[in-house]
Amino acid sequence: VQLQASGGGSVQAGDSLRLSCAASGRTFSRCAMGWFRQAPGKEREFVASISRSAGDTYYADSVKGRFTISRDNAKNTVYLQMNSLKPEDTAVYYCAGDEYGQGYHYWGQGTLVTVSS
Repeated sequence: VQLQASGGGSVQAGDSLRLSCAASGRTFSRCAMGWFRQAPGKEREFVASISRSAGDTYYADSVKGRFTISRDNAKNTVYLQMNSLKPEDTAVYYCAGDEYGQGYHYWGQGTLVTVSS
């Protein structure tokens, strides 16, 4: 599956953004999906994930209560709604796919989110 992330941009602290990740191919419904981010000079970190059926979601403690992950299997798209953004949320955000628990082998190209104070 090929993944294309979009929706990043430059915003002020407290603003909201919604990231989208569109998947091509027929494997999207077989994949749990995740969002990861990498800030300048830091390692990539987990942000959120959602199961194949969207029945289970998981969040990093740093975004819990502010970010919401969702998916639309009919549109082959996963979303990340980000509210109450903070400067420390500044990073390149990547979507990734995990097909049947084999690990995140599918990665999008990343979209930059910049939050200024």
